[in-house]
Amino acid sequence: MNRSTNLLLLLIVLCALVLGSETRATQAQEVPNQQAAPAQTKLASDAIPAARMQGYADLAVNWMREYLQIDTSNPPGSEMRAAAWFKKILDREGIENRVFEYAPGRGNVWARIPASTANKKRPLILLSHEDVVTSDAARWKFPPFSGAISEGVMYGRGAQDMKSEGLAHLVALVMLKREQVALGRDVIFLATADEEVDDTGTDWMIANQRDLLGNPEFLITEGGENPLENGRVKYVGVDVAEKAPFWLHLVAHGQPGHGSRPIADSAPDRLVRALQRIIEYRTELKVLPVTEQFLSAMAAYESPARARQFRNVRQAIRDKQFQQEVEQDSSLNYMLRNTISLTMLGGSQQTNVLPGQAWANLDVRLLPGEDPQQFLEAMRKVVGDSNVRVEPLKRFKKSNASPMDSALMAAIRRVSAHYFPGTPVLPRLSSGYTENERFRQLGVISYGYSPYTSTPDEGASEHGDNERIRVEELRRGFRVLYDVVNEVAGAARN
Repeated sequence: MNRSTNLLLLLIVLCALVLGSETRATQAQEVPNQQAAPAQTKLASDAIPAARMQGYADLAVNWMREYLQIDTSNPPGSEMRAAAWFKKILDREGIENRVFEYAPGRGNVWARIPASTANKKRPLILLSHEDVVTSDAARWKFPPFSGAISEGVMYGRGAQDMKSEGLAHLVALVMLKREQVALGRDVIFLATADEEVDDTGTDWMIANQRDLLGNPEFLITEGGENPLENGRVKYVGVDVAEKAPFWLHLVAHGQPGHGSRPIADSAPDRLVRALQRIIEYRTELKVLPVTEQFLSAMAAYESPARARQFRNVRQAIRDKQFQQEVEQDSSLNYMLRNTISLTMLGGSQQTNVLPGQAWANLDVRLLPGEDPQQFLEAMRKVVGDSNVRVEPLKRFKKSNASPMDSALMAAIRRVSAHYFPGTPVLPRLSSGYTENERFRQLGVISYGYSPYTSTPDEGASEHGDNERIRVEELRRGFRVLYDVVNEVAGAARN
């Protein structure tokens, strides 16, 4: 072999080494945003042997199927069925617990793992609700209460809202007990009834069993989101504030009669005209600090033009083109205005009868700080018909917020950096009411946080048809929550 050949071979080897190094560097940059990324720091769950962790994952899947198979549709709720199921597990695990049947068939569950230290800090509550919304089985791929598994996906009403999170809370509690974790604060498990309708379960606990709540410092419940797009977690969203439900009831009055002889000012016609004016009405666009911070962070994922708008959204909302874009984007629209959704209609019980009354319900959600009475008067002006009455449907629940920075938020950030390196953790405004509203009134720092990731289609199944969650998420989510609990409640951190 001559000298030229040797030089050529040497160059080939050097090129291969350089390319290999670049490939490894690229892979290292790509891996952190993937769920299977190697851990960057040690967390509590890393100390648990793999075989035992596998056992917890199996429990999570099995218990999730059992929980989904319990029909707690609200109305009527019948949450005592779920409460009995929880109690059976908690008793078997030797975890202190109590069940309260505060009304026939309506039950709350309380359980606790006590702190190990005398000088303990205020408790952490893991709060979930047992009830689920109703469903139309004819529209589902599998029965809503089957817990069916198909192609790695588990189906069932409550798979997203929020039996999956209640399941993660339960498994994390069992792990704290079995692993004999030293805690610096009590960890309280609370599963309540009736969140989807009147929230009587939480109200009853606060009014009648306040001592069991132990003056909590932190609370985690439903809310937040961790959107999975193209196999990567876009961000970890933690709900620190939420909009207030201000449901409205419209009743139109008119002359009744026979359907064969149309009446120009009939109640249904008056109602339809009033609703059309409401649908065409546009509420003012407003920017809250939490929304401003969230959109500024999201700018990195947008086109250059949209990124400029997100980085200066207070200026952008003055632009008519951006206003139109907001209108068409439901994920953006709710953050920037008070929203109105027509959800229910009623009139005659017979096709050939013109009723004397026709009615409609509106799901109104107000931004934090809004005056409900002012909004009500604005709606009455929009309707502009003295024969159409507009009234609140139920008691107004004032919106509130928790600090965007706290020891609990810091724990979520540390754990998220472990499981989703490089992914931002962002405070969010929630579009829907949660039980956070009740506990924030008590001075509790309350967050909507989920340990699960979800694709857009999975997230959209909440309250919809074919509600579902991936089995791989069930096998991982509880571990994420367990680590968050250890970070904020473990004795080593306190």
